[in-house]
Amino acid sequence: MANDKMMTQMSSKDGFIAALDQSGGSTPGALRLYGIPDSEYSGDAEMFRLMHEMRVRIITAPAFNGSKVIAAILFERTMDGEAKGKPVPTYLWEERGVVPIVKVDKGLEAAKDGVRLMKAMPDLDALCARATKLGVFGTKMRSVIDLASKDGIAAIARQQFAFGEQIARHGLVPILEPEVSINSPDKGGAETILLAELMKGLDALPAGRKVMFKLTLPEVPDFYAPLVKDERVVRVVALSGGYTRAEACRRLAQNHSVIASFSRALTQDLRRSMSDAEFNKALAEAIDEIYQASAEKVAA
Repeated sequence: MANDKMMTQMSSKDGFIAALDQSGGSTPGALRLYGIPDSEYSGDAEMFRLMHEMRVRIITAPAFNGSKVIAAILFERTMDGEAKGKPVPTYLWEERGVVPIVKVDKGLEAAKDGVRLMKAMPDLDALCARATKLGVFGTKMRSVIDLASKDGIAAIARQQFAFGEQIARHGLVPILEPEVSINSPDKGGAETILLAELMKGLDALPAGRKVMFKLTLPEVPDFYAPLVKDERVVRVVALSGGYTRAEACRRLAQNHSVIASFSRALTQDLRRSMSDAEFNKALAEAIDEIYQASAEKVAA
């Protein structure tokens, strides 16, 4: 069964997760970086069509395969789209050996208690059912921590685990992503509170339940080692969080057995104007650099 193979790949294979899940709010910025100004499209449909073309160009590039990219996080519309005539999740797994994951959150609430919780997800069950049918392995959802607020961070962890349980009932493995802002005035303090809350959440999981975490690279190397070693955790992955690729990779290399799940750091050098040869070369170089930073310390 594909899911057992996917689980083995997600839990133990060297490599990293490509985050290709920019949604409404972050899409214009991603397109601008790619070389498509806002003036070149009007309306969401056109914007998402251009974004889908960019993503298909990435996932069909020669270097984008399971030897270094173990999984890809997809935006919902990408999951529902096609690549080379196949549903994107099928194409990724069957043609590329890359595990498909879908982003499920609908964005963030206004800041309260130093954090930004996720908005309600009334369609979560329907989305999970569709993802399961398409052969998707898991989900990802993001909330943000700005301050070292005990109440706020406890609320973030509670919400992440509650949605995670709803997702897990569909047979999907949830990636919980409580991002600590790299601009937090007490980032280390926030991380200390967060680790305690995540351990509490793990202890409350039903027997046999597994989750993944996607976390900001911590101030103290190996700070999340207790999560990495916990048998209820499939994998701990790191977000680039606005760090440049060089800085993100430098920090990543200090955290043993944590692998990358980078978005902007993966695509920052890609431009629409590049020839396919230039594009494929730039993407291959980014994949190699992130792979090295992820792999070096798995063995360490």
